[in-house]
Amino acid sequence: MPEPRIALYARVSSDQQTRDNTIASQLGALRERIAAAGRAIDPAGEFVDEGYSGTTLLRPALERLRDAVAAGVIDQVYVHAPDRLARRYAYQVLLIEEFRRAGAEIVFINRPIGTSAEDDLLLQVQGMIAEYERAKILERSRRGRRHAARTGQVSALGKAPFGYRYITKDEGGGVARVEVVTDQARWVRLMFAWVGLDRLSLREVCRRLHEAGVPTSTGKARWDATTIALMLRNTAYIGRAVFGRSHSVQAAPRLRPLRGHPHPPRHPNSRVPVPREEWIEIPMPALVDPAVFEAAQTQLDENRRWRRERRRRPGWLLQGLVICRQCGYAFYGKMARGTVGGRQPADYGYYRCPGTDAHRFAGQAVCHNRSVRSDRLERAVWDEIRAVLEDPQRLAHEYERRLAEVQDRPRGADVVAGFDHQITGLRRGIARLIDGYAEGIIDRAEFEPRIGGMKQRLSRLEEEQRKAAEDAEVESNLALIIGRLEDFADKVHQSLEELDWNGTREIIRAMVRRIEIDGDHVNVVFRIPPPSLEGGESPFGGTSPAGDNWQHCRGGH
Repeated sequence: MPEPRIALYARVSSDQQTRDNTIASQLGALRERIAAAGRAIDPAGEFVDEGYSGTTLLRPALERLRDAVAAGVIDQVYVHAPDRLARRYAYQVLLIEEFRRAGAEIVFINRPIGTSAEDDLLLQVQGMIAEYERAKILERSRRGRRHAARTGQVSALGKAPFGYRYITKDEGGGVARVEVVTDQARWVRLMFAWVGLDRLSLREVCRRLHEAGVPTSTGKARWDATTIALMLRNTAYIGRAVFGRSHSVQAAPRLRPLRGHPHPPRHPNSRVPVPREEWIEIPMPALVDPAVFEAAQTQLDENRRWRRERRRRPGWLLQGLVICRQCGYAFYGKMARGTVGGRQPADYGYYRCPGTDAHRFAGQAVCHNRSVRSDRLERAVWDEIRAVLEDPQRLAHEYERRLAEVQDRPRGADVVAGFDHQITGLRRGIARLIDGYAEGIIDRAEFEPRIGGMKQRLSRLEEEQRKAAEDAEVESNLALIIGRLEDFADKVHQSLEELDWNGTREIIRAMVRRIEIDGDHVNVVFRIPPPSLEGGESPFGGTSPAGDNWQHCRGGH
């Protein structure tokens, strides 16, 4: 009997954990366990998500692992602990059952996992208790920090901005405080003067800091313009730190990836601003004169107006749609200087992955995907859309049939909101049941069947909610496209050069969800898969109508 093919999965949820090498400790423990079993693992079998939250299933390495298990490539998966696989117990159960159905055994090295119903129940109860404890700790921490802020305690800030050092209660004799770091404070004053008085650009400020060898607050050698902008907006430098400027919410699904950000996002939450009247100010030692601070704000506002003016001109046709399948970042447009026929100078546009830019990652590129000639990629994508719209009547008939199917199901925002209400109530009931069991109000014989039934109902509701949200999105996309198919079909018979730029971009954005690039391969993922592309992805090359064009799109770094 052949030995099972093995894989390991490791995850850390923050960049700080990555820097602290907690991912290395997980990998070391997993490799030791595999070696102790007399086995060896191939590097291709190591699936690692660094900086991704365990409260979402949209993680690049986890996606690849699930695909490999579903394809029958993996028979055994080693994981350090259940919470490394997922933070939510419902997700843990979903993944474990998914792996088992595919014939893959999952091994947690910090605890054995059985196959009986009692073992499954124990794992689920542990997951629910861990999730409940995490939520309780987060809420207590939030309220404690808010109380500290209202009483003027700098401990509410958690950390000090560049130019200050945070002194903990232990270091400060029972009172937390911040103190000025003299050398850093000098550079802070220079930054404000460079922008507010000398009117330098943020990139020039970054260049000067790098040339002077000034490290960031995290020890990085290179500064980022966004970091400088946030510092210049921070009122802590004029003696008024602000607590509660924003708060975390569940992130809404994005229509397209953000430029310079991974896709899918590392964390399922986003920050939203809080009304100014709810902010809490905490006194700090001032480093910058208020007049210089205001001059810097004026210059930043002027820079923003200038950027808006510049963006009114035509930009990159596929901006926000092209993503890297190797690292997940959204490609950006970049101009390069070249020659025509080896003689005449000319400018060329490229779509480039930011992960290949070493200067963005402390001098070390995190991706090696290729850059793509913009004109050739745009033409190839346009040819792909033309091929899809060759027979608009047949396409409209098929889309109308799908729309009728979707409209026959319960849908809409009210349905999704109804699921939210049921799920919230059920989670509260689970928390109360766990509290009752922990306090001895109910015994195990009563607890186990009730918690099992509630868990199954919660998983079912979450799946129904997901399907309802998908149906609502599909209905919206179908309604948008059906009414415009004839117009789109008339326009796509023209070449890119003959069409209005805004009209062309409108068609592309209506039809295409994203364009994925992986070395020599590219996939166009349509919002609504055409009848001949039920999987939703159309690979260029091979049988694709745009294959010949793609062969000439590739560029170097």
